[in-house]
Amino acid sequence: QVHLAESGGGSVQAGGSLKLSCVASGITYSLYCMGWFRRAPGEEREGVARINRGGSTTFADSVKGRFTIARDNAKSTLYLQMHSLKPEDTAMYYCAAVVCSWDGSASLRETDFPYWGQGTQVTVSS
Repeated sequence: QVHLAESGGGSVQAGGSLKLSCVASGITYSLYCMGWFRRAPGEEREGVARINRGGSTTFADSVKGRFTIARDNAKSTLYLQMHSLKPEDTAMYYCAAVVCSWDGSASLRETDFPYWGQGTQVTVSS
C-alpha cells in the first residue's frame, strides 16, 4: 500500500532554515504529483507547495521566495527547503501524493490528494 513518511521537522528560531523530506513507498513515484501541506494549531490544513511530474511548481503566497520544493525520483523522495522561517510557519507539515499527468496542475486543494503521510512538526520561535 501507499506509504509516505515525513522527516526533518524540529524547533528553530525565527530566520532559521529547515529541510523536510518525504519518502514514498508502494507507488511508482515518478507517476505522482507531490505536495506539502501544513496545519497550524486551531487552523485548517493549507497547501504550501506542489511539484508536478514535469517539475513545475506552485507555492502558497505566504511562502513564496522562502520555500522551495524538489523531488528525487530515483530516491522516491520529496523535499521542502524552508528559509527565513517565521513563527507563523509553526505547524504540522504533511506530504501528499496524487497520480497525475506530466503537467499536473497548480492545485493546492487538499481534496485533490488521496494519499497522505503522518506529518512532521515544525516549531519556529521568535
